[in-house]
Amino acid sequence: MPIDDCKIIKIPTAADFFPGRMSFIDGRDQIPFDIKRVYYLFDVQSGDVCKGSAHGKTTSLVIAVQGSFDVLLDDGQRSRSHFLNLPYQGLLIPPMTWTQFSNFSSGSVCMILASTAASEGDEIARYDEFIQTAKSQ
Repeated sequence: MPIDDCKIIKIPTAADFFPGRMSFIDGRDQIPFDIKRVYYLFDVQSGDVCKGSAHGKTTSLVIAVQGSFDVLLDDGQRSRSHFLNLPYQGLLIPPMTWTQFSNFSSGSVCMILASTAASEGDEIARYDEFIQTAKSQ
């Protein structure tokens, strides 16, 4: 089940060369897919809820680069929520997992690393369509 495959991945952090800390991702050494796309959410108003979606083929890693927010995950049978607020942790989300972001703190930045390019168009934007697709698999 996809919901069981959702997990927190620790992202390495270095503090030797910079004031503060720096995190880095060296591809498959830290995450189980090749990164084909990076996108991020910012300027989201505190408390806003983003429209949910799922992807048929895309695996994602969601990182709270700044601030905090909740990520609701749903595989069509079960759901659970994760609170993200550490820039050195990412939430791994497998394909066919409905994902919705909410409860953004002021100034939050949510970065998403994806295993597919945007042009591949496997986004499922309606929950009823997601449920139908999940049932057929």
